[in-house]
Amino acid sequence: MSTRRFQPDMQPRKMTEILELNSRIDTETLLTPPRSLLGRNLTQPGRPQLKIVILGPSLTSSLGNGAAATYRGLVRELCARGHDVLFLERGERAARRDWPKLPCGRVEYYGGLTELKDRHAAAVCAADFVVVGSHMRDAIEIGEWVTRVAQGATAFYDLDSVGTVAKLNQGKAGYISTALIPRYQMYLSFTGGPLLNRFETEFGSPMARPLYSAVDAKLFFPENLEHKWDLGYLGAYSSERQPALERLFLEPARRWNEGRFVVAGSQYPRSMRWPKNVKRGPLVPPAKRRAFYNSQRFALRILPSSANSIGFSPSARLFEAAACGTPVITEFWPGLDTFFTPDEEILISHSADETMIYLEEISELERRRLGYRARERVLAKHTTRHRAAELESYVLEVLKVSMAS
Repeated sequence: MSTRRFQPDMQPRKMTEILELNSRIDTETLLTPPRSLLGRNLTQPGRPQLKIVILGPSLTSSLGNGAAATYRGLVRELCARGHDVLFLERGERAARRDWPKLPCGRVEYYGGLTELKDRHAAAVCAADFVVVGSHMRDAIEIGEWVTRVAQGATAFYDLDSVGTVAKLNQGKAGYISTALIPRYQMYLSFTGGPLLNRFETEFGSPMARPLYSAVDAKLFFPENLEHKWDLGYLGAYSSERQPALERLFLEPARRWNEGRFVVAGSQYPRSMRWPKNVKRGPLVPPAKRRAFYNSQRFALRILPSSANSIGFSPSARLFEAAACGTPVITEFWPGLDTFFTPDEEILISHSADETMIYLEEISELERRRLGYRARERVLAKHTTRHRAAELESYVLEVLKVSMAS
């Protein structure tokens, strides 16, 4: 954890120096997706081109939990790296007729377990790599079938490892069982850190690796929009997160009458009393989130305490805000400093007092610097392109071991 606390610049800078730095930060390049992310084919000579099958909850819908966006990014970037990707989604083809087509990869549908096995067994058997995702009906039964018939490498991709561990410890059925974990050659997780050691040592996974959330940098980038809010929070009501929201957001709003605050999310109790300067709205859909982040001076991100206690769990919304150049205020959580440098790329607050210092005393120039540095970090390490490259490296590692044995 960083011991240095942020302090505003004490020495005034010359106006020419400020204008020069300001011009370097505020450029047309910064306000558009990086050229390296636009239509580039990443196929390299000599690199294996794999047949990949993914069985996930959804690819063509727009889910509030971000699962569809996660898989769309992976499919697109894996295809850009030269791989043949087939996504198998449960549902009726006719129901998807009017949904947007994918720019790459293939999507096939199945109505249930029987149709899945009858229509897609050949593709699963012939694939070099098969992924079964969490948050999918009959995930355990599908996993048992996949690990039995697949000839290539297999993996389970868990978007809620914290919940999975809780269910495993209680002996409850979830998306994977203790008997199934060792049968998958890989356990992939949105959560990293110590939690993955448990899956290897306690549950018998041959290989547990992080495949964190990421941001699609083609969709999230800075825009020259009016700042409607001094601080914004995007998230549904959670009893776990509510104490932190009260301490880091609502109390500063009560103290600073001139400040403008916004909370976008559902399921908040009707009995909640909000400060008059807090705007309430519904959960912002993915297509409108870039504008939402760019309309804030600062964004607040809060993780559940259960996630903080057992692993590293950066959220996609954290990366989305940072990719838009909006400085993020958050509590410290284990592993945070492996994703962002505190005080330089992200701001840590433990109290209403600290939040107030950031909102009132950070100059506009320093605010822009913070956002710029965070965006640079995201573009360097936390885009969907990086996750596809990481997944590819894991698969090649497993296939190399399999061929050697």
